[in-house]
Amino acid sequence: MSRRVELAREAEKDLDRLDRNTEARVRRRLRELALTPFDPRISRPLKGVSDLRASRVGDWRILYMVQEEVVIVLAIRPRGRAYRRL
Repeated sequence: MSRRVELAREAEKDLDRLDRNTEARVRRRLRELALTPFDPRISRPLKGVSDLRASRVGDWRILYMVQEEVVIVLAIRPRGRAYRRL
C-alpha cells in the first residue's frame, strides 16, 4: 500500500534548487518512502525529536514525518544544515 507524499513549502523550494541528477535521486527516494516510510534501510528516526525521520540521499537529507496515510516532507537539506532549526 502506498502513502501519499506531501511536500511542505520549504521542501518544495529545496527540491527546486537541486541539480537534475540529485533531484531525480531525491524523487526516487520519495517514491520509496511512500511505500515503506519506516524501512530501516532507507531511513532512521531522529534522536530527541519525536515523530521525525531522516532519509539519506548522498550528501542530502530528507526530513519527514508520517501521519496516518501521508508522508509529510518538511525539508530537503545538505547534510551540514539538515538538523538545524527543527
